[in-house]
Amino acid sequence: MRNSLRFSTSLLAFGLACVGLCAAAQAASPSSEAQRILASPAFKAAIATIDKDYDRFVAEGIKLTEIPAPPFKEMARAKEYEKMLKDAGLADVTIDAEGNAYGVRKGTRSDGKFVVIAAHLDTVFPEGTDVKVKREGTKLSAPGIGDDTFSLAALLSFVRAMNAAGIKTRDDIIFMGDVGEEGEGDLRGMRYLFTKGPLKDKIKTFISVESGSANGISGNAVGSRRYRVTFSGPGGHSYGAFGLVNPMYALGSAAAEFSHTEVPEKPKTTFGIGVIGGGTSVNSIPLSVWMDIDMRSESPVELNKVETRMFKIMQDATESENKTRDVKEGKITVDIKKIGDRPAGIVDPKSPLAVIAAAAIEANGAKITYGSGSSDSNMPISLGIPAFTTGKNSPNMGGRSHSLDEWIDVAKAPMVKGMTTCLTTILAIAGLE
Repeated sequence: MRNSLRFSTSLLAFGLACVGLCAAAQAASPSSEAQRILASPAFKAAIATIDKDYDRFVAEGIKLTEIPAPPFKEMARAKEYEKMLKDAGLADVTIDAEGNAYGVRKGTRSDGKFVVIAAHLDTVFPEGTDVKVKREGTKLSAPGIGDDTFSLAALLSFVRAMNAAGIKTRDDIIFMGDVGEEGEGDLRGMRYLFTKGPLKDKIKTFISVESGSANGISGNAVGSRRYRVTFSGPGGHSYGAFGLVNPMYALGSAAAEFSHTEVPEKPKTTFGIGVIGGGTSVNSIPLSVWMDIDMRSESPVELNKVETRMFKIMQDATESENKTRDVKEGKITVDIKKIGDRPAGIVDPKSPLAVIAAAAIEANGAKITYGSGSSDSNMPISLGIPAFTTGKNSPNMGGRSHSLDEWIDVAKAPMVKGMTTCLTTILAIAGLE
């Protein structure tokens, strides 16, 4: 009930936060404003710069990809990105206390708040992963190259193009490379940005630029809960202590039962066990074993249901193992530790922010698509701050995300087309003067 109330409150706050966007939309319709941007000589000059500067964009994307940025160890990449942001001409470039690297491009009518355009610095890959980029024609492959490293390079290209073309915006814009988007990072960069850091309460709109198509926006922020469940027991020799309780059996029983959980297709709700570990040796009864569980849903209510069932299953498996085998040396215990909690939320496609984004995308000749996902936008959406996630590519220009053979196609014409759409969206929201 508490989560449902928080969710409803966030929707109300989102509506209130859109007041400024509503006023802007009343001045000119979103579609006419998008057409004005495309017809602007300054915008055309900016796109010409992106086209001319394209080789630099690719080179910077490769350079950043080859700087490892495993979870919680993004600083080497953040420091390099800090230099790149300065070289691009941004002001007040800094790395905050959590590791987010960002700079400011001043607007002409600043109200003291910012539009933030962000791409994440971190990848899912552990330390020691080979991140050397391999090239086959226009196809580049490397861990993390699409998710989300080339988006970082795209932001630099946007800044240089806007500066070269003399583009002025109504709002101050922050361009950011943030940390902790992936896995157990649990949106730590965004949590700091929106709840603790110096920009807290100073962000009025947020756009996360990710690896997908610029023709769509993801406004359904999929919430997630992640737990590490550890079963522990007395252990012993596999032969000499045979018959004692075994934490591996409790884990196996719990995992099997959890796999039969029924979830709705709409709102889409999912669950999975992604990692297991523990044990001492092949001829030992383990002292402890563990598994990492991921649960997701577009609905906080459905997410709570899966979470509640998970807790019951883990406790039942513990009790069952203690009843089934000998506990003379001690009982099985279970520890359920939360390791991730991403809030959920929904952006109404009819909200001012979504309407503006749709107009910008459709002005570039595409039909907008709406999607769901778990990304940096989850945090602002849950707090009622207008936000969504979009891409910077044309469709079907990347794949195999989170795999060692992750790839992105850097064929110039379609990539520039995608970047044009993305920049149109940014300028429509920040206000091209």
